[in-house]
Amino acid sequence: MNLQGAILAATLASMVSASLGGTDTNLPLEVAEETAETEWEYSLSISTYLAQNGRDYANPNLVADRRWLHLEARYNYEAIKTGSFWLGYNFSVGKKLALEATPMIGGVFGDITGIAPGYTISISYEPFELFTQGEYFFDAAIHAGNFFYNWSELSCAPASWFRVGVVVDRTKALGSKFDIRRGPLVGFKYKKVDLTTYWLSPGSRDATFVFATTVNF
Repeated sequence: MNLQGAILAATLASMVSASLGGTDTNLPLEVAEETAETEWEYSLSISTYLAQNGRDYANPNLVADRRWLHLEARYNYEAIKTGSFWLGYNFSVGKKLALEATPMIGGVFGDITGIAPGYTISISYEPFELFTQGEYFFDAAIHAGNFFYNWSELSCAPASWFRVGVVVDRTKALGSKFDIRRGPLVGFKYKKVDLTTYWLSPGSRDATFVFATTVNF
């Protein structure tokens, strides 16, 4: 068989294979799309705390997720001048009533040092969402330094770009005593950017504004 005949035969064979449901020539594209779905997802957030009669500070957080794997780094979260690194497992159930949860374990270092099991839980039933994040810190230096921290939000989103709600914060970041603060929240979303303002303990001498910005990429 000459070269032209071989090329013609190969072309006919390819056409017959495709017509009979043979190998899909779009397979490489599908594989690429599936691979893209398993890529890392990141978010960077910075919460700025402006206290009426206290210390102002910023709390940056960096999160990286890939399917079930959750990695997170925080600063000024458990305490001022303190950082933490976290490893967690992502899972979710439900559609209309959806639950997303991430149990985690973290190492804390800085002004305080220790380990902390923690969690992030989100329960949503549109347009309502309950979000809660907490941890129990075990102080490596002294047992009396152990404490439980929690930040919880209940919000309603009448539009995809807007939400309102309430927040409850139980923290030890500002000193040696626990401080439980409550207040309203207002949030806006534009593309991959979330902007939320919180007013903790409104009307009191300990009133604090929190301006949070989150970028997802």
